[in-house]
Amino acid sequence: MEFTVESTHPAQQRSACIVAGVFERRKLSAAAQALDEATDGAISALVKRGDMDGERGQCLWLHHVPHDLADRILLIGCGKEREFSPAAFRQVTAAMVGALRRTGADRVHNYLTDLPVKGHDLTWKLVQSVLVVEDGLYRFDEFKSGKKPAPPGLKRMVLNVADAKDLKAGAQAMAQASATALGMALTRDLANRPGNVCTPTHLAEQARQLKKAYKDLKLEVLDEEEMEKLGMGALLAVSRGSEQPAKLIVMDYRGGKKSDKPVVLVGKGITFDTGGISIKPGEAMDEMKFDMGGAAAVMGTMKAVAELRLPMNIIGVIAAAENMPDGKATKPGDIVTTLSGQTVEILNTDAEGRLVLCDALTYVERFDPEVVVDLATLTGACIIALGHQATAVLGNHGPLIHDLLAAGQRSGDRAWELPLWDEYQEQLKSNFADMANIGGRPAGTITAACFLSRFTKKYKWAHLDIAGVAWKSGKDKGATGRPVPLLMQFLASRVKD
Repeated sequence: MEFTVESTHPAQQRSACIVAGVFERRKLSAAAQALDEATDGAISALVKRGDMDGERGQCLWLHHVPHDLADRILLIGCGKEREFSPAAFRQVTAAMVGALRRTGADRVHNYLTDLPVKGHDLTWKLVQSVLVVEDGLYRFDEFKSGKKPAPPGLKRMVLNVADAKDLKAGAQAMAQASATALGMALTRDLANRPGNVCTPTHLAEQARQLKKAYKDLKLEVLDEEEMEKLGMGALLAVSRGSEQPAKLIVMDYRGGKKSDKPVVLVGKGITFDTGGISIKPGEAMDEMKFDMGGAAAVMGTMKAVAELRLPMNIIGVIAAAENMPDGKATKPGDIVTTLSGQTVEILNTDAEGRLVLCDALTYVERFDPEVVVDLATLTGACIIALGHQATAVLGNHGPLIHDLLAAGQRSGDRAWELPLWDEYQEQLKSNFADMANIGGRPAGTITAACFLSRFTKKYKWAHLDIAGVAWKSGKDKGATGRPVPLLMQFLASRVKD
């Protein structure tokens, strides 16, 4: 999909389709009003007949409107003007995409970007428009047989910028949004692929494909023998029960100065999670292919960063393994030694994500990072606490957490801070090792982060638990591409002028 920005009058466009908004009580938006004036009141006359009252998400197609140069006009209901929130803007944009997908319009001029959204500027509307449109057009059909050629449809969208002096800023926003959308698509593709395809080896191969595509990206892949020599006992304890070998994938993007410390992103890459010996219930276990959502988001973010050519240094690390229950699998009660030298009593083999992450978090010390952010579909408790709306954020550095929360608010990919108080550390006590890998049912998301915090004392760190936001269940089952928008906004905000 091609996106551009222009500053044009809606009545002067030769286009397959023009999109404009209508608020409740049939109040025309500025763009709809301009179309109405150019067509001698044809728009208002049609609306007043009762075909549209402006209810949010309502769509009305107008064809062959007198004196209009476009093939068709699409009016989108926006609801009450005083209640037109960021969520409402995304909803009406999604309604537009749904309507456009069912037509043959290949070029669209979108004037919804002219609608006022309280507290948000033009660049926010442009970025959100691109992400919502791409989300609505995304399809995953790699494994469906008898696929028919895609019907002719939407190929180009022009987003309107009311004031020509904002075109430069608009173009910059569009570049960031388009790169983010590419990263989200890769993230979704990886997480949607089944576990018999998307293995740790497959993730490593995908990283190699990225390296080939972007010259600023370097790659190193550590195999199990190399990890054994390093002493990554926790990560390897997870992969012991699987015939699929674990991989530690290190993607190094150097867009900044050589002396600049890198931002490091660490992703949990459990390509399938049975729970190991502490096996999960069978219901919905198929969805455990998305337990590498953190790894997928790291790879998607690295693609977006390289596509945008951000002028900073960023390292993406993926700890990839499969958690299976064969005769060699780690057992509850086993004790392993981590790369840090600390020992862990594994009370539950289904708490495996923190085991692969803890060794990866120790490994990244060698990069002398500016900050480290790990992301993982880590705990079901996070879904109980925050549902599917927000990512949980915990960490050891207040300014870093603040920046992540602000990036989430700005991008619409929102997050919420949970406490990481010392009192919670008590739940990880073990009679036989330095710590246990679980802390019981109370505050499960927090105690998982407490476990990780014991391996991050040498740098500024934050943990994103994305269990609730990376995946949708039900009839729309599939990966969401989150938290790539949050991460891209976070990284872009750190670029030095």
